[in-house]
Amino acid sequence: MYEKSIKPLNQAVAEELSGVHQYMYFHFHCSDQGFDLLANLFRKIAIEEMIHIERLAERILFLKGDVEMRPSTKTEKVSNVKDMMTEAKSMEENSIKLYNELAMGCGTNADSVSRKLFEELVMDEERHYGQFDTELQNLTKFGEQYLALQSIERSKGLSTQTGANPEIGRAS
Repeated sequence: MYEKSIKPLNQAVAEELSGVHQYMYFHFHCSDQGFDLLANLFRKIAIEEMIHIERLAERILFLKGDVEMRPSTKTEKVSNVKDMMTEAKSMEENSIKLYNELAMGCGTNADSVSRKLFEELVMDEERHYGQFDTELQNLTKFGEQYLALQSIERSKGLSTQTGANPEIGRAS
């Protein structure tokens, strides 16, 4: 029916898989460094990218194609938070451009459902771009203090989880 749409849909699956891998890598490193808010942002967006893969795969299978589960790129070994945000923002920007192009191609091939799917993905990717852009602006504006605040929040959370009592050790 819309055989020409299967290849671009699989191209998007490859991009999304790369995003999931990269964002989970960033999640692990942010968590390890004590930056739980950023770690959770990367995890949340990775999960949203997994949902994109599912939607793309469902469309491919409906079109009687086979889902190619190969990431488009290797995971970049980045552990500096500012570099992570820059890379994530760039990835989202590239996805926005690609998905707009793929949407137009599907439209040209009279596949309005795949076109609409790509347009919906663009909306999500633009939101992700905005989230990463905001975090990058915060890092630029506040520098290391921004990251220090995240570590402090983690410490507060850990002290309440372990049942630490601030009264213990105080002189009467």
